[in-house]
Amino acid sequence: MTSRNLVKLFKNTLLVGGVTTIIVGLFVHWNELQPFFVDFKIIDIISAIIWLMVMGFLFSVISQMGFFAYLTIHRFGLGIFKSASLWNAVQIVLILFGLFDLVYLRYTNFAKTGDSILPYLVPALLLLVVGLAVAWVKSKETNREAFIPAVFFMIVVTLLEWVPVLRENAENWFYLMAFALMACNAYQILILHKLNAQSEQERQQRLKQKEGKTINNKKMNKKPSI
Repeated sequence: MTSRNLVKLFKNTLLVGGVTTIIVGLFVHWNELQPFFVDFKIIDIISAIIWLMVMGFLFSVISQMGFFAYLTIHRFGLGIFKSASLWNAVQIVLILFGLFDLVYLRYTNFAKTGDSILPYLVPALLLLVVGLAVAWVKSKETNREAFIPAVFFMIVVTLLEWVPVLRENAENWFYLMAFALMACNAYQILILHKLNAQSEQERQQRLKQKEGKTINNKKMNKKPSI
């Protein structure tokens, strides 16, 4: 990927994180923010939106760190297991393990006596549905081999990025960070192949331009026959 497209990826992911966090934050923190809108307190409304945007930028940076870490790990995995199918099998096991832990560990650590396990299944099901949907789109736009890696990234890597909030189990932060991470991760995994193709086209254009300049220079430097 060219540096130009790398910067573009960084900026757009920041924007996705910021906008998503603002939208979700207005719903999640509506009880706290409602008086500002009812009384039309412009300064407080702007301050709240800026705060949510900054938090979204932070979530976006965490997402991008996880994304580039996964790209490195994915290459290592292919190199270590020497087979894409074997590496995919390992990723499937880790996906199941991650979803199980998301439900079981949160239930055993935070559930009170008599609490149903169903509320603890919802985040896992949401993450699974979003992961499968993103992976399906990714495989349709690229190839079938991209399905399992995309699911792994959307589920396992998102869980790892989500750990600080999962440990605290703060409901407001729980969903605020979850939707921001899923949005940023989905954007990055779906735009990656497009930016790579665009980068390759830019390289080819630059190469043609250089070849054209070289030919013109040779013509200009050619000695006259008379």
